[in-house]
Amino acid sequence: MEGLSISSEPPSGNLARKIKSELAEIIEDPSRCPELWNDWRWQLKNRITTLDLIRELIPLTRREEEGIKRAKGRLKMGITPYFFSLIDRQDPKCPVRKQAIPRLEEFGVSSCEMVDPCGEDSHSPVPGLVHRYPDRVLLIVTDSCAMYCRYCTRKRMVGEEHPPMSTEQFENAYKYIKSKKSIRDVLISGGDPLMMKTEVLEHYISRLRSISHIEIIRIGTRVPVTLPMRVNTELVEMLRKYHPLYLSIHFSHPREITPDVARSCAMLADAGIPLGSQTVLLRGVNDRPVVMKKLMHELLKIRVRPYYLYQCDMAMGTGHFRTPVSVGMNIMEELRGHTTGYAVPTFVVDAPGGGGKIPITPTYLVSQAKGKATLRNYEFKIFNYTEPE
Repeated sequence: MEGLSISSEPPSGNLARKIKSELAEIIEDPSRCPELWNDWRWQLKNRITTLDLIRELIPLTRREEEGIKRAKGRLKMGITPYFFSLIDRQDPKCPVRKQAIPRLEEFGVSSCEMVDPCGEDSHSPVPGLVHRYPDRVLLIVTDSCAMYCRYCTRKRMVGEEHPPMSTEQFENAYKYIKSKKSIRDVLISGGDPLMMKTEVLEHYISRLRSISHIEIIRIGTRVPVTLPMRVNTELVEMLRKYHPLYLSIHFSHPREITPDVARSCAMLADAGIPLGSQTVLLRGVNDRPVVMKKLMHELLKIRVRPYYLYQCDMAMGTGHFRTPVSVGMNIMEELRGHTTGYAVPTFVVDAPGGGGKIPITPTYLVSQAKGKATLRNYEFKIFNYTEPE
């Protein structure tokens, strides 16, 4: 297995067949080559990106084949062997498969869908920086991800795999942040910041930490889920130097929580890094209360606090993933009171066009009059609360 390598130029003939065969063997049984399987650089080098290769690994539906053919350039198919190993290859409805493999439905665009559904570009004072809320900013440092989620809200910029944010661009963002004393919180996102070399990511973090009014730094990532072997001692030891630092990790389904993912989260949590989850509500993936409750419980078991449940943004070609808002409301009804409060995220709609996150909650306040509030609980029982005079 030592010679297994997939370069940027597709091999041909006997070499191509040999590579496909060896990759299939490792995916089927990672214990055959643990030194390769646990090498995150090998995982990235051998991502599944072509129709010819994936045909050798899984029986595709016609809609998947057409989707892969059309998914070129930005947000093309890219699946790590690790994440591919979680797919049920016989079930086209597999929740992991739906997230990873392009389908023809992506190319049917509704009139309501937007190139920039969260209005980030209109709140960008300098390239790569979004300043929508008074005391916090979003810094977009890369357009690369380990695996390209088919419902990505940043389809307009993610997936071309350019180098990280240039030094000049970062310095302009840095100067802006330093000039605004009201900014106390920086979220580093992308793409996925953990795709960058550790020393490059540290450069960004250390520079931000040098700004006196920056209180916390957050990193938004899906790498612990799609490429858990990237979370290694080198990375964790670097991150722990810059407390208070938080990680928001994107989880979608209980199937994603494997021993490898549990290990990566344990390393981060043991380093004192608080972990929160961000989950997008997706039709046919996690839109049943029983699935969402299971996900929330599994997250708590690996020390990840459920943080946000997002209504799927109105990004181009996501209509087949989006659910009515009522579906999310029903899930919240089935969580609140029915399980521990730590397992209940905040359900939000990121307002189309740039209005920010709007929490959507079931109505528990039935009525309010002078001196009295009438409430109902999760069992729909009514209670009166007497307010102080």
